[in-house]
Amino acid sequence: MSEALQELAAIIEMKQPEAVVSSTITHGELTLVANLANLEALVECLRDDASCRFTSLVDITAVDYPERAQRFDMVYHFLSMYRNQRIRVKVAVRDDQMVPSIHELHPSANWFEREVFDMFGILFSGHPDLRRILTDYGFRGYPLRKDFPTTGYTEVRYDEALKRVVYEPVNLVQEYRQFDFMSPWEGADYILPGDDKARAGAPGEKP
Repeated sequence: MSEALQELAAIIEMKQPEAVVSSTITHGELTLVANLANLEALVECLRDDASCRFTSLVDITAVDYPERAQRFDMVYHFLSMYRNQRIRVKVAVRDDQMVPSIHELHPSANWFEREVFDMFGILFSGHPDLRRILTDYGFRGYPLRKDFPTTGYTEVRYDEALKRVVYEPVNLVQEYRQFDFMSPWEGADYILPGDDKARAGAPGEKP
């Protein structure tokens, strides 16, 4: 398998020298690092070239690296049922860059790209309907960015007095921040941190 992937990587690099920055094989999977400017040409080559035929787009996602100048990695997963192989394409993207949409090459990219936009805030040029797909209308922020708070910015609840759903800024009560749960390893011969409090208050046991 490794030899076949090395051969495939060499063929793609030869046919798309301007698009492919590097290639690696890890855990039996081939990953190509590509240039953003040549992404569409590379995807088209992977789909149409007789030596590739990666005709199935499995997924599109992103990874956030806030400390980098090129903050995001766009990640594309393709499958070739003809070669029985998978390939991953990664493209580094700055926060202010637009990524060319590949929906004309792979129609299923339409919703995948909308999800990436919704979760990461990455824009896709040429997309026919780029709007949120998972979050609500008027949602603030992008939930899968590393700087997005785990509690979010807004909470939704039903107001009995108003008889409707209301949106309010998140307001956490302090006691909900104090977690003091017993260990799931209760019954072991040793005491884990936190268990000493529960055992000290157990009925019939000495503190």
